[in-house]
Amino acid sequence: MKQHDIVIIGGGPAGLAAAVAAWDAGVRDVLILERDDSLGGILNQCIHNGFGLHTFKEELTGPEYADRFVRQVEERGIPYKLRTIVADVSPERDVLYVNSEEGAVSVRAGAVILAMGCRERPRGALGLPGFRPAGVYTAGTAQRLMNIEGCRVGKEVVILGSGDIGLIMARRMTLEGATVKLVAELMPYSGGLKRNIVQCLDDYGIPLRLSHTVTRIHGKERVEAVTIAAVDEARRPIPGTEETYTCDTLLLSCGLLPENELSKKAGVRLSRVTGGPEVDDSLETSVAGVFACGNVLHVHDLVDFVSEEAARAGRQAAAYVGGTSARQGRTVTIRAENGVRYTVPQRLNMTDEPEPVTLRFRVGDVYRDRSLVVRAGERELRRVKKRILTPGEMGELTLPAAVLAGLEAGAEIRVGLED
Repeated sequence: MKQHDIVIIGGGPAGLAAAVAAWDAGVRDVLILERDDSLGGILNQCIHNGFGLHTFKEELTGPEYADRFVRQVEERGIPYKLRTIVADVSPERDVLYVNSEEGAVSVRAGAVILAMGCRERPRGALGLPGFRPAGVYTAGTAQRLMNIEGCRVGKEVVILGSGDIGLIMARRMTLEGATVKLVAELMPYSGGLKRNIVQCLDDYGIPLRLSHTVTRIHGKERVEAVTIAAVDEARRPIPGTEETYTCDTLLLSCGLLPENELSKKAGVRLSRVTGGPEVDDSLETSVAGVFACGNVLHVHDLVDFVSEEAARAGRQAAAYVGGTSARQGRTVTIRAENGVRYTVPQRLNMTDEPEPVTLRFRVGDVYRDRSLVVRAGERELRRVKKRILTPGEMGELTLPAAVLAGLEAGAEIRVGLED
């Protein structure tokens, strides 16, 4: 069995940033395992700009952003294996990978960083009635076909779901000469960033129909039309509101799911809300020495935040294998309530000299003029006024070291909204 200090599963933006940070923290035995033909992950097909404003202080396309980190990996001489499938990860951090050059190889890792990203919710998970004709794609699949394979996907398009990839593809297909009839969204609010609604829909006159869904796909060989209808508060179609739009393509942008089959094999405890691992403030999972970051942990809005989070995971994994981790076994749990769906991390490891902790969170509805309040028992740790909070935008809040200093082991921090 081979051995490596740190094995990183995934060579996308999270895996690359974690590898660079671990190397810079002093670990020289880092291995990246990537199943695709090249490093960079999903960024390679995101040819639009808007990346890197936080990380590099300039606006980059997805491939340009990925290239910055690929170059950092190569400058440091960090080894990576492409076209390599990780088949298993054990709770003891034994990693089994397979590729055409080496066959099946077992690796004992001092620490494992999970950075597998996420996948799209497919048609089968949506329960859409109708036949299964050609012309139904997830938005990410259509993006790859157009931007990497050079294929034209369709001429008349309806998009179901207003996630960021769907919004971006509405603009992309319009620029390629297609007619995007509308974007239908089941929820009464958009699932994407406000800037993408403005830049990708409003600027091109593409309507967004909230509280609507597709009730039928017409056509056997190829999509010929779709029927949409308004939905009630229980998300059920309202009879009499049906409208049929002729089209040859239906794109699905109905949410992303963290890719956690390997996490389950490793015995990692998953959050019922995010679908990703539950982690502490060092991004360590419930399994010692196994860390998680990026979209495998929870779905992010901006890749800049993925890189920031992954860099922390890399530094903490380096501290773990180097025996310099500051954990003292005093755990404080974090609970989301009153409109806040979840927080990451879900627990803190308290030390005698705590460091500031950044909480990332999402809300479950659209809220205006509320206060985000953090409490421990009757003690108020932090209160921040928020003009608007939406489910489509991830929030962030920092707890200073001073407010964490007095917390006792076993305490519970509650994060919620108040009027």
